[in-house]
Amino acid sequence: MSTSLFAEPAPCHSNAQIGKAVIAMTPVRRCGCKDDVMPLVIDCVLIDCVDLDAMTAFWCQALGLEHVWTGPSGGHLLAAVDGSGHRLGLMPATAEKTAKNRVHFDLRPDDQQAEVRRLEGLGARRVDIGQADVTWVVMTDPEGNEFCVLRSLTQKGKDRSRHSD
Repeated sequence: MSTSLFAEPAPCHSNAQIGKAVIAMTPVRRCGCKDDVMPLVIDCVLIDCVDLDAMTAFWCQALGLEHVWTGPSGGHLLAAVDGSGHRLGLMPATAEKTAKNRVHFDLRPDDQQAEVRRLEGLGARRVDIGQADVTWVVMTDPEGNEFCVLRSLTQKGKDRSRHSD
């Protein structure tokens, strides 16, 4: 019996390069495990969605993903078009989001301001959750799920005096 909400992994069908913010889930080494190999890695992050089609369109455009498979429960599996193996799952939900996320994405772009504008054009909104004077921008996807757009690594290096992200 599979422990995944998707019965089988779906391969990426395109090798196009996308220069956008991407979720990085690289396994950590030096964990103290046998042979310093991590026994578990995050295979896929899942988001509950009321409007699967709208959320699929948003996250595909936002992160350079493509819809590669629909599961038996109707969930959509999205995979990176650059062949990196990054995946995002969108699961059908009947109720809208009512509280702050307990987990969120921190996305690191090459140009924070340009990415924020691009994401706003896709339907994301800036939100104030009490973050005060910080170097990242808190946004929500079309269904209100929070995520942060961080500074570029270049800008982070230049701004060492500010709060780190």
